[in-house]
Amino acid sequence: MTLFERVAAHLPRPAALCAAAALMAGAAHAQPVTFETAEGAMELPTVPETIVAYELASVDTLAALGHVPAGVPGPIYVPHIAEQAADAETVGTLFEPDFEAVAAMQPDLIVVGLRSLKQKDALERIAPVADMSVGPDAVTDGLARLEAFGALLGEEEKADELAAQVEEKLAAARDAVAELGGNALIVLTNGPKVSAYGEGSRFGWIHSQLNWPAAADYIDATTHGEAISFEYIAEVNPDTLIVVDRGAAIQADTQSGLTTLDNELVHSTTAWKEGRVLFVPAAEMYISSGGVQSLMTVLDAITEGLAETAS
Repeated sequence: MTLFERVAAHLPRPAALCAAAALMAGAAHAQPVTFETAEGAMELPTVPETIVAYELASVDTLAALGHVPAGVPGPIYVPHIAEQAADAETVGTLFEPDFEAVAAMQPDLIVVGLRSLKQKDALERIAPVADMSVGPDAVTDGLARLEAFGALLGEEEKADELAAQVEEKLAAARDAVAELGGNALIVLTNGPKVSAYGEGSRFGWIHSQLNWPAAADYIDATTHGEAISFEYIAEVNPDTLIVVDRGAAIQADTQSGLTTLDNELVHSTTAWKEGRVLFVPAAEMYISSGGVQSLMTVLDAITEGLAETAS
């Protein structure tokens, strides 16, 4: 005799039908779920109800899907994520989890990324851990993580809608680049210091995904960029200068990127003379790159920024 039959045998028919329906719904909810991570396919015994996420791109995408994690790192430097996760519990920083706080939450899943990956083994003593890191190609990886979270949470339709929005904004940015962008040099300012990022770097997707020619093709693809001088910027003479202000991204009390670049050597470039110095949204580019909302914010800024230079 099945479980449903045993329950039904001791109940009046209407109650038996209701009980059977509830048991069937519970059984369906408890089905294993498989989703893709940065390390391959991962299976959980059921859809997770309590998620702790140490990857802000993941917090961004989960929030867009309507599933804000119960636990997040702090501080959250990205304004829209901080607002959406205002009611979540702070469980450490991006680099250092608060293990006691996480254990107390009894999560069904913990999400890590590049900044928290070193803590994966320790966190696995508490709950299953998914590596949802975003690599240099923030668009490809970001869309892959969106699809994975959609599959994990039964939000495939919403994930498809968000992916379509990203593709639409990608197309608009590509058109703007083709018409107005020329070639580009990507720099990160950190107070008075400046580093350049080329194809294959953490910001290189701007070149590869937007078909944006690089003004210089000999920049090392290192994590922290290649330290450069203002003379270098003048020599490269980009048509567009794309700026990521790290100080603004992490809300540091330091010299702004605009102040750093406001000098005669940078003024001599085509980018400065023609008003194509684009300060992309710093936190979305530096902290939560690959999050679906962050991607759309950056793409909009590029499209709108180039359009403004033509007006």
